[in-house]
This record gives sequence, C-alpha cells and structure tokens, in this order.
Amino acid sequence: MFTGIVQSTGRIVGADLLGDGRRVRVEAPAFGLVDVKVGDSIAVNGACMTVVDVNGQAFSFEVSAESLSKTTGLDRPGNVNLEKAMRFGDRIDGHLVSGHIDGTGTVTTFERKGESWLLIVEAPAALSKYFAYKGSVAVNGVSLTVNEVEDVKTAGCRISINLIPHTLAVTTLSELRQGSSVNLEVDMISRYVERMLPRMA
Repeated sequence: MFTGIVQSTGRIVGADLLGDGRRVRVEAPAFGLVDVKVGDSIAVNGACMTVVDVNGQAFSFEVSAESLSKTTGLDRPGNVNLEKAMRFGDRIDGHLVSGHIDGTGTVTTFERKGESWLLIVEAPAALSKYFAYKGSVAVNGVSLTVNEVEDVKTAGCRISINLIPHTLAVTTLSELRQGSSVNLEVDMISRYVERMLPRMA
C-alpha cells in the first residue's frame, strides 16, 4: 500500500528482456536504499514492483508481460517517480494507493495557468465511472485531486487537474507533454462503491 506522495525520482537505465517481460534496473541515488531489501515493494511510476536486487544506489525489479500491457514507461530508459510501501502508523498525506494500475491515459493539455499548471488527461471509457469532482486519482504514482470531469462521447472522459510548482519540482510530471501516456489508478473507494451499488438496488 502507498500514499501517492512521491519520495524521490530515479531513472530506468536498463530494461532487459526476461521471457515475455523485462528485468528493469533503476538508479536512484537520492531515494535512500539503505533500508530496502529484496522482496520489498516500491511503486515505480505508480506500479507496485517487487525488488529482486539492490546494488549500491540502484535496484532491480522484474515486470511481467501482463503488467507491461497495462502500464506505460516501465520498458525503456527514462525518469520515474518512486515511493516505498507505507508502514502502519505512517501519515497518509495523499490518499490510499494500491499500486495496481487500472489503465493508461493520454495527456491532452499541459499548460501554465498563473502560478500553477493545468493538466488534462483523457482516460479510457472503462475508467470513466470512477472519476468525480474533488475525487482522488494517482497519475504516474502521484496523488492528485480531480478538479473537473468531462465525458467524451468518442472516448471515456477528460479529467482536469491543477498542479502546483512543488509537485512539478519533486516528481517527473514536469516532463509531461501533449500526447504523453500516463499510468492511472482510480480511487479504491470508488471501486468498492461501484461494486456495492448493484447489490443495494
């Protein structure tokens, strides 16, 4: 379990083929790997991955073909957001994040608005029902608040998010551009509500 509060960024420096999946190496000198061991869970761009090796300032994980088909940015070199699994008793400054990516979205707008930045992501139809005004979403592992939801007939929906300068400074979201693909995890509470409602009708 995670909170969506990114602790550091790292860089994927290798993504070697491993059967149908990949063995991925991440260099993370600022992440603090002293307390990380094989078997620990780390959210990499929002996807929960199991550490299979720790070597100095780098760690490795193995990702299956199934996970690769549901995510973006884990199969090639690039900067990634990192968060260690939370411990019982930790403060939850973001929201509860499972690290199980629900799907990918596409950035349609990323532009400055005054002191902040406007991020609009087009989400697939299968996820549209889970987004709500002032609800939570994890984008590439970052806990964010949805400011607006616009349904799109030909697709799913567009969610609008306001990004403050601090968020851009400490995550990789500053690298987003129109057309960028992002990992999306919906608020887990909305999933339970959706599951329960038909049984209450």
